[in-house]
Amino acid sequence: MRVTSFRLLAMALALLAGGALAQSPVYRVYVANESSDLISRVAFTPGEGAVIENEIAVGVMPGDNDGAHGLSVSPDGRYWYVTIAHGTPYGYVWKFHAGPDTLVARTRLGLFPATMGITPDGQFMLAANFNLHGDMVPSDISVVYTPEMVEVTKVRTCLMPHGSRVRPDGAKQYSACMHSEQLVEIDVSTFEVSGRFGVAPGHEGAMAADGGGGDMAEHGGDQVCSPTWVEPGQGARANRVVYVACNKNREILEVDTDSWEVSRRFATGKAPYNLEVTADGARMVATLKGEQAVAVFDLESGEEIGRVGTSRPVTHGVVASPDGRYAFVTNESVGSVPGTLDVIDLETLELVATVELGHQSGGIDFWPGPPASGGVR
Repeated sequence: MRVTSFRLLAMALALLAGGALAQSPVYRVYVANESSDLISRVAFTPGEGAVIENEIAVGVMPGDNDGAHGLSVSPDGRYWYVTIAHGTPYGYVWKFHAGPDTLVARTRLGLFPATMGITPDGQFMLAANFNLHGDMVPSDISVVYTPEMVEVTKVRTCLMPHGSRVRPDGAKQYSACMHSEQLVEIDVSTFEVSGRFGVAPGHEGAMAADGGGGDMAEHGGDQVCSPTWVEPGQGARANRVVYVACNKNREILEVDTDSWEVSRRFATGKAPYNLEVTADGARMVATLKGEQAVAVFDLESGEEIGRVGTSRPVTHGVVASPDGRYAFVTNESVGSVPGTLDVIDLETLELVATVELGHQSGGIDFWPGPPASGGVR
């Protein structure tokens, strides 16, 4: 009788354990809806779909749209940051506790701050001041010490810097200059420009680090790259290469930052905009802003392995889950039609979930979720 009881208990425990293991993980992202001044926290459960868990209002101008543009989550998942781009005229970055989604601090940056890169230790944020105001003049990267939310310096780079990202070892930050046709590297130890690379088609090559970026690119041809994003390599290519989206030239450049040469080229569809490399370095996802689609590349072979249509036009941002299984893609949409978040299975290359958000859904980042001790359940 006792043996039978032990067996029954063991079977019950095994069934409970099996049920727990069988439960699907929950993936969460934060999305900035620029024309709604709303941040959406979305949860996706495989097999069940995506739902909005919370919406957070941002902005302070009652008569105008503030423009929640770029969004980044701290490496430890404790905080998230959003750039308020439009300003009067200067923009801001807002810091929130992730989970409770309560405001911690606000810091003024430059003219139209857009995308942000955060160092792996979470101590510094580097925000690209895209500057859509007035005359075309050189702009800069704001460096913010995040524990105190203090802007410690601005680094002058070029015309319309965008796509700010820090490489995995935290030693260098990269941004693209949409109207200077450059890739710019900043040394994080000194916060000075340490490298420049020209990306104009047919004229790619290293440039003097102190050469400036204040002029529209002159390369003697009709084609331009118009770079919109820089994405550092991961895995075996970490800290060695970066990928540059040439929005006008329909290609992505792989640039070796040791030799300052183009090591590979990836042909894309119309208007590649944002890029994401999976944590293992195996795949790259490119949003095609002009095609309502994303292109997925195998980085070992260099081949495009699939193109997936998105739910609405003006496909914008992308982030991959840390396990590399899913890509989360934002679509701005057009006019009064709200934007959406799409979830793409990177194994089957299929759209597996869509949820409607606010207007002009753009900036996005992955949130690993609350700590085990508490938070959102």
